[in-house]
Amino acid sequence: MAGVDLAGSIREELTCSLCLDYFTDPVTLDCGHNLCCACISQCWGESEPNFCCPQCRDTAPQRNLQPSRQLGNVVQLEKRRRLQAENQPEGQRMCKRHHEALKLFCEEDEVPICVVCDRSRAHRNHTVVPVKEAAQDYREQIRSRLERLREQREELQGLKRAWEQESERLLRQTELERQLVVSECNGLRQLLDDRERVLLARLRELDAEIVSRGQENAACLRDETARLSALITELEGKCQLSVPKLLQDVRSTVSRAEEGTPLHAAPKFPELEKTIWDFPGENKLQEALMGFLEGLLAEREFRRARGHAVDMTLDPDTANPYLILSEDRKRVKDGDIQQDLPDNPERFDTCACLLGCEGFTGGRHYWEVEVGDKTAWALGVCRESVRRKGEVILAPEDGYWTMWLQDGEYGALTSPLTPVPICVQPTRVGVFLDYEAGKVSFYNVTDRFHLFTFTDDFSGTLRPYFYTGVNEEGTNAAPLILCPVPAEP
Repeated sequence: MAGVDLAGSIREELTCSLCLDYFTDPVTLDCGHNLCCACISQCWGESEPNFCCPQCRDTAPQRNLQPSRQLGNVVQLEKRRRLQAENQPEGQRMCKRHHEALKLFCEEDEVPICVVCDRSRAHRNHTVVPVKEAAQDYREQIRSRLERLREQREELQGLKRAWEQESERLLRQTELERQLVVSECNGLRQLLDDRERVLLARLRELDAEIVSRGQENAACLRDETARLSALITELEGKCQLSVPKLLQDVRSTVSRAEEGTPLHAAPKFPELEKTIWDFPGENKLQEALMGFLEGLLAEREFRRARGHAVDMTLDPDTANPYLILSEDRKRVKDGDIQQDLPDNPERFDTCACLLGCEGFTGGRHYWEVEVGDKTAWALGVCRESVRRKGEVILAPEDGYWTMWLQDGEYGALTSPLTPVPICVQPTRVGVFLDYEAGKVSFYNVTDRFHLFTFTDDFSGTLRPYFYTGVNEEGTNAAPLILCPVPAEP
């Protein structure tokens, strides 16, 4: 460390304070400081009235620059010394104590030593090897560890990428849940607003009918009251007449007075009262809410399933020889003519079906298939280990979880078959596999309606299953088409 400090001090003494480099043509000022001739000339310029030292600010009446040749020689010697030290081979560094080349390396102290050091007490019992050999050994060790560190870095970067993908997937799910919450709450508010508007309008109609009935009864009572008032006035006037006039047509007057008017109890509107009493049944808010929540649950399941969409392709190695696949492996149809294809073990040989390329051993996966106006088809999943040769029995106990359209009827291929009621004919069907939950669900994408769900315990690899149906005289020629799943709004 002292050698380094001494070298630094020498360098500092031989450095110009203006250009901060070794002196070039050094000159000495009257104050005793040294500078490069070009540096001080540039600093003073041509028309400075007073000349001062840039280092100590001491002024001089005139330019007085004394060349310092000895200092210049010292600078050149120092430059040559540094150049020689820099160009000296590493193995030729000298021992400061014995002034011998440092050709050996002490393993215990981890320092280069000379041959004299090797025989000294300090290193006599230490393991010593040639410097080059030690450097080679350590270089190989460093390279080995460097390779392992690079592999670990790649693993960490792979983990980072995997986590980023998983994080993006989870964020997509939370965003979907956020959209569902907003959509469902807006839908519920809309339902309540619509229901409130309808019910309040109905109550206003009842109010108007009650008021109208009341006004009608009030008009009748006013008429009767006016007639009685006129009769009372007439009788009062009759009583004031003289006897001859009083007796004139008196029976008629008395008879009309005896008639009077029948008195009625307070008016009642039983039909209106019944309507009001039955209004909670007309309200049906609970029924409307239950229907809304059922639809909400179905919509939520459908949208959540769509959030696990995968890019699906068809596996030509499993396709029955009668099936024709598109170049992008997204379409398949029955071609009526058997193709000359190798009868490999994976290929179905009797059933017009094939599998998807993707195999699943866990997780959630969703895909959609356009069935259009086909008259027969079957979709679902199956075990990868299902038998490919001979008769295919689509049943869970044989490793198939599927639904189909056959003879105009939709059904889930349980044992026995479960009919699936259809409100709107599906032109596109969604299939959702939740491996850990043991569920395979089917959706009518056309009206976003849940069709059926299988529940089972899965093991091994599951593959998507597709059956095109037989094309009988062109009646079922349309293909099954794997469709991209649009992002949910």
